[in-house]
Amino acid sequence: MKQIRLALFTRYPTPGTAKTRLIPALGGEGAAALHARLTERTTAILRAAGHATEIHYSGGAPESWPRWLGSDLTYIAQAKGDLTDRLLAAIDPAPVIFFGSDTPDLAGHHVVAAISALDRADVVIGPAEDGGYYLIGIAQPYRYLFEDMRWSSEHVTPDSLARARQHNLRVALLESLADCDRPEDLARWPWLTP
Repeated sequence: MKQIRLALFTRYPTPGTAKTRLIPALGGEGAAALHARLTERTTAILRAAGHATEIHYSGGAPESWPRWLGSDLTYIAQAKGDLTDRLLAAIDPAPVIFFGSDTPDLAGHHVVAAISALDRADVVIGPAEDGGYYLIGIAQPYRYLFEDMRWSSEHVTPDSLARARQHNLRVALLESLADCDRPEDLARWPWLTP
């Protein structure tokens, strides 16, 4: 199997800048602490998969990242710009699977399934219940899957699937999971908050 990069996009858990939509329910410190827990959990899951794991980071001093998450990972500052710019800067070399850090139900078997899917598919998508995705993997640097996207909307997965069909790409779909983004999401995972 070709070596697949696992790329986690996340930000430093600075109060007031992390999980800002949860601040009304948890306050700045609480939202940042929840984000830190989710990032640590996701990092541990990716590390256990046995593939090269990269942390594409935003915020915090560069030296603070290995102190926080460990020196065995590769740390790359996210490119400037919007999500499209940040993803496009990271798509080469492929294959690569991109992850966010806000999916509490992500487990090792989802990562294994995504890695396995890229042996037979061009694209693998882990759809989120809100219409986005919690992971997307690409066998080649298909830039058009990330350009001019309606990010943070229910259109992300449907638009990605439509683009893949237009380009005759083979797509593997994983189990749908929910993201933890809004105060009303917290009741689903009581273990997330102290």
